[in-house]
Parts: sequence; C-alpha cells; structure tokens
Amino acid sequence: MTVNKLRKTISHIVFVGAAIIFSPNTLATDLAEIKEKGVLRHIGVPYANFISYINRDNFQLLSGLDVDIVKGFSESIGVEYQYVPAEWNNVIGKLIGQNAQFKNDQIVLGKKSLIEGDIIANGVTILDWRAELADFSDDYFPSAVWLVARADSDLEPIQPTDSIDKDIEKVKKLIKGRDVLTMEQSCLDPNLYNLYETGANIIEPERSRKLNEMVPAILNKDAESTLLDVADTLIALEKWPGEIKVIGPISQDQRMAVAFRKSSPELRKAFNQYLATIKEDGTYQKLVEKYYPSVFYFYGDYFKESNQ
Repeated sequence: MTVNKLRKTISHIVFVGAAIIFSPNTLATDLAEIKEKGVLRHIGVPYANFISYINRDNFQLLSGLDVDIVKGFSESIGVEYQYVPAEWNNVIGKLIGQNAQFKNDQIVLGKKSLIEGDIIANGVTILDWRAELADFSDDYFPSAVWLVARADSDLEPIQPTDSIDKDIEKVKKLIKGRDVLTMEQSCLDPNLYNLYETGANIIEPERSRKLNEMVPAILNKDAESTLLDVADTLIALEKWPGEIKVIGPISQDQRMAVAFRKSSPELRKAFNQYLATIKEDGTYQKLVEKYYPSVFYFYGDYFKESNQ
C-alpha cells in the first residue's frame, strides 16, 4: 500500500469513527436527560422469571424480577417506566445503536440500530465481550451454565470434586459425540466455553426459539441435552419434575447485572445506590423469594453476602 493510500485509509477510518461517535443516534442519555424527559426505557428480552411478557389479542401482561426492580428504580428517580421488548440478536443494538455479535472469540459489529432504551435488564450475564460494549451495575443475581439432559438419557450426573475446573472438564468429556443444544449471542453460546473443541455435536436452534424453549426442545427429542443457566434450570426442574436432570457445570460461577451505555455513568451510579437501598431494607430479598424461591437452596451464601 502506498503512503497516500494509507493516509486516505486512516482518514476514512477516523471520519467513520467520528461519525459514529457524534451521530444523533448514538448520543448518550444520562440521568439528567432521563429526568428531563420523564421516562426510563427498560430494554428487555423475555426470559425466565426476570421478564414475562405477553402481548397478543388486545391482552398485555408484564411481570418479573427485573420488571419490579426497574419499576422501583424509575419511581425512585421520579420518572415513568416504559418497557421496550427485544430479542437476543438486537438487544445490544437497542441500547448502544450498534448491533454486535460474539464470533470466533471476538466481537463482530453489525448494522447500526435505532437506540430505543436506556438500560438492559433481563437477567443479563456479565460476559467479557458484553463488558466491552456496555457498563454493568453491581451484580444482583448468581448464575452459571449447566449441562441438562432428558431423564431417559444415559448421561449421568458427575460426582462433584473440590474443583469447579475439574468438574467442567468431566462434563466436557461426557459430551463427545453427543447432541447438545446451544444458543449463540446468549449466555448459552458454545463459543464462550470452547464446546466445539469437545467433539460434541453442537446444535443451534431455530432462529425464533427462545431460551425458555430449550428444555421443551430436548423433551421433544430435538437434542439429547442442552446448556441451561441457573435461573432457567430452577424453573425447569419445578415445571418438568422427573423429566430432566442436571449433569454438571459447563462454566465457572457467573453474575447477572443491569447493562448501561458507557456514557451513562450517573444513571448507573443512581441505580447502584437504589440496589443497595432495596438490599438493605429487605425489598430485594422479598422479590427474589417471590420469583426464585429455590435459588436460596443452591446459592444461600451469595444472598447472605448480598444482604450484608
């Protein structure tokens, strides 16, 4: 490449970068502007008991742990609450104005998107690639990704060791040659856990499938097993007792939090203050008990520490 061509290329990159930064679609809205507008827009993907959303035949229903938390936060800063439905493949774009995917161990930027909301809250797992695109609040819910199989599968739950790394290794050895249902762009993305290197037959679901449809899919024998995170597993064990079993962990312990644009530090600070308040006054504990009563059995220590 000649020097002139190199200069033109650099100039083009700088120009495009500046256009993205100063585009009206990407200008951030922080706490002061949200208070001025009088509304907080909550972006969320219906998932587990974090968000339950039904909107059909002139009937609407919106509930869940994150819905209650964000509604309470909206009230605390004196603004109205507005829900913005999203899907896993566009939720980031609705927040930052740029769609993005995680492929081949790197972030791949997609098309520009209309900024439709101010925060993402739907049991969002804190992942390294997401943290490059958005800032997270203090965490408020524990998670991990487990391998779950049909009860009639000959896959047997591992005997836990004193090391989570050893447990993960044991599970990965079991799935060589086995059908495993996963979902890219979510916390069940096989790329996050190097599952393609295990020799497992990785099955990606239909594009329209949602996270809460993973267990019904394996019960329908679309695959022998599926990845599932803690929240969905707890719900599935209650909903389909005796029909599924947890084989063991695929990931280290994870944490969930609310995602903010990197240019919304004051909004994030206000939310963290609100979260600390509801943990201290018992509101948070009651909400978790309402939506995830069995989580205390598995993660009692986490909630004891959260309330201290």
